[in-house]
Amino acid sequence: MTTNAPTREGGPATSRSASRRSHGEGPFRFISTAAGVILLAIMAAIAVFLISEAIPALRANKGSFFGDLTWEPNSSGVFGIGALAFGTVLSSALALLIATPIAVGVALFISHYAPRRLAAPLGYLIDLLAAVPSVVYGLWGVAFLVPLIRTPSQWVNENLGWFPLFAGEGAIGGKTMLAGAIVLAIMILPIIAAISREVFLQAPKTNEEAALALGATRWEMIRMAVLPFGRPGIISAAMLGLGRAMGETIAVALIFPATFDITFEILTPHANSIAANIANGFGEATPIGRGALIASGLVLFVITLLVNTAARMIINRRKEYARAGA
Repeated sequence: MTTNAPTREGGPATSRSASRRSHGEGPFRFISTAAGVILLAIMAAIAVFLISEAIPALRANKGSFFGDLTWEPNSSGVFGIGALAFGTVLSSALALLIATPIAVGVALFISHYAPRRLAAPLGYLIDLLAAVPSVVYGLWGVAFLVPLIRTPSQWVNENLGWFPLFAGEGAIGGKTMLAGAIVLAIMILPIIAAISREVFLQAPKTNEEAALALGATRWEMIRMAVLPFGRPGIISAAMLGLGRAMGETIAVALIFPATFDITFEILTPHANSIAANIANGFGEATPIGRGALIASGLVLFVITLLVNTAARMIINRRKEYARAGA
């Protein structure tokens, strides 16, 4: 006759394991919390520094900081951020518009179309583009891209000049908003492509196989199973690239003609940005001029925070929709 002896749970081994977990969890929680607090403290310190340095210049400004298009803090004491903020947003938006479709296509090709022997080297090559210094991109843009797009810009202006972006009179091509946007697009393309590729590779294989088993083509499988899963990742990658484009300095400083006006004519020599203006003007700035440049940096800081916050809200809404449809 066999009797089942009662088993004891929570013996010495289990208690020792729980004790080790509790001892390891405490330091990890402390380190994680400290890292988060330090990050917030650094951001707060940057904001305080920018505000404290910008206030004297803003008080000395003889014009409207948000309304004037003039930037003469070293001479007349009048400076406005309107043209610089407009150029920053427009150039970054154009770069994002150019780079995102190409980057997503490259990511899909590497993750779902290319043979493994080709996908790995191509992925490494795309990642290496992110390691190229920005000054190299700027020099390439000035020496190669600017002369190259002069003739196509003239053709576009003559045939599509009815569209506001391609309108304009006088000098067409050369150092323009379009040239700067193309260089920025090349610079942010590897960031968007690398993140999108990793997100696409994490798509559930069961969903992909189920779509193929139901008779879907490869593109239909990607459209139904991969892209919906990777949409939050694509948005995150695009916003990360947008932040890089907004803060880029040397490349756009070499390409933009440093004008202070607001126009949508991207084929004419009218372009500037906050970061490029800081790079071009900081060395010769007076105390008021340095304060004005720091104030423009504060505006760029706020714009970047707003863009990242909007991206996070979009991603969170996508997650809610995904949960509701599951």
